[in-house]
Amino acid sequence: MMAKSHGDMNDSLILEVADLETDVLTGIYSEETGKPQPLRITINARYDVADHYDADTPLEASKNYMDLKHAAGEGLPAGVHFKLIEAVADHICETLFVQDVRVQAVTVKIVKLAIAEANEKIGITLHRERAAWESRKA
Repeated sequence: MMAKSHGDMNDSLILEVADLETDVLTGIYSEETGKPQPLRITINARYDVADHYDADTPLEASKNYMDLKHAAGEGLPAGVHFKLIEAVADHICETLFVQDVRVQAVTVKIVKLAIAEANEKIGITLHRERAAWESRKA
């Protein structure tokens, strides 16, 4: 049986979806606008942790990984051109915060695949805390 829903202050639960590849309308240069660019997205979501998980713990005690995948795919608005990949990452963070109040922080790493020449990883990592996000939204 599961106990309280917030775990010990030293405990943490990070859900991760790594290396999702998706095409997104993004970029500021003329050769980038109007066509989707391939991005590789990794999402880490820090989630409220239960005091204990056992074999019978229901899915409701955690977050469905598919919600993270959705935020980086179908959750991105169709036809919207993001000038910066930072805006893509910000949209993903906001989607996850709005979906579930138990998401306490989100880190999104985005690699722009089209500009790599020698398998280097060029991109950004954005980290958002729920408390700071909520204070900006108020």
